[in-house]
Amino acid sequence: MRTIVVLGGYGFFGHRISAALATTASVRVLVGGRDLGRAKVAARAMGLPLEHAVALDAHDNNLADLLRRLHVDVLIHTAGPFQGQDYSVARAAIEAGCHYIDLADGRQFVAGVGTLSALASAAGVTVISGASSVPALSSAVIDRYLPRFGRLETIRIGISSGARAPGLATVRGVFSYGGKRIRSWQDGAWVDAYGWLNLSRHRFPPPLGKRWLGSCDVPDLELFPQRYPTVRTVSFQAGFASDLGHLVVWGLAGLVKARILSNMSMFASPLNRLSRWMEPIVSDKGGMFVTLEGEGKDGAPLRIDWNLIAEKNHGPHIPCGAAIALARKIGSGASLPRGAVPCMGLLTVEEFLEPLRDLSISERVA
Repeated sequence: MRTIVVLGGYGFFGHRISAALATTASVRVLVGGRDLGRAKVAARAMGLPLEHAVALDAHDNNLADLLRRLHVDVLIHTAGPFQGQDYSVARAAIEAGCHYIDLADGRQFVAGVGTLSALASAAGVTVISGASSVPALSSAVIDRYLPRFGRLETIRIGISSGARAPGLATVRGVFSYGGKRIRSWQDGAWVDAYGWLNLSRHRFPPPLGKRWLGSCDVPDLELFPQRYPTVRTVSFQAGFASDLGHLVVWGLAGLVKARILSNMSMFASPLNRLSRWMEPIVSDKGGMFVTLEGEGKDGAPLRIDWNLIAEKNHGPHIPCGAAIALARKIGSGASLPRGAVPCMGLLTVEEFLEPLRDLSISERVA
């Protein structure tokens, strides 16, 4: 039986991952975090023994020693935000001889994880960054449909949340680049977009309908022009179920761009609290789309619209699918490539979504 510790295991995403792995016979899950009391409460709620709650701090210089003493085989790092983090947790996992998986959505963090590849290979472990909706699921969707294209030219990705407010760490992460320049690959050249600006209205399939979206800085913008060399445009936008909430964020980003505000960070906590109060009156439905355009094998124009629709506020489970699937693979004895890589080409769409099969989440393809 493999021992898996979830760092931040009582947090927004960590709790969902811990709970899913707690029902997996092939693994022994430990709920880890700085607050041992919260870890114990979470472990008890999952039906785990209290000794499965452990005190772990991402900033502890002795983290590697603690992982060794706990005989950890896999560390899942969910303690964001990852924008601005270094690789100290991944380095501790490598030093302890255990595999590492994170849910990072920070562009430079995920794109730069290959700098650890030599260390991870020498230790005989796998380091995986970005095991989340992007780039793990988005790349899996592209890889599924890529054989239908003679030439793939455009990739457009978007996510709109439901009512359930994300954790404060996630909000701080996505607010960190509000109103600031984002390097974006458009028409075969690098151009500037601006975080949470470039406002657009996107129509999702029913029952979502139209949602506001704005530009966000994600690993896909850096990774996909390299991974899919014929592509001339890669875009990513995100938005909120509440039109008013999205327009408030858009307005704040505009003030940052105009240099009236230095950043949006001061608004992360109050807006996060406000979004929680508004949950009962906001749609419980969220969605993700990946639109691919180019030429088919016959040279004719080809467009594929893939959508994932989440109802009943089940959307927050989607970013957890990759970590659960990868941990279960390792727990079953499957081998993953040694080294350090962004989470691309490691899971199919079906493998990513399998841990979510009992939730109100469904694919729509046109």
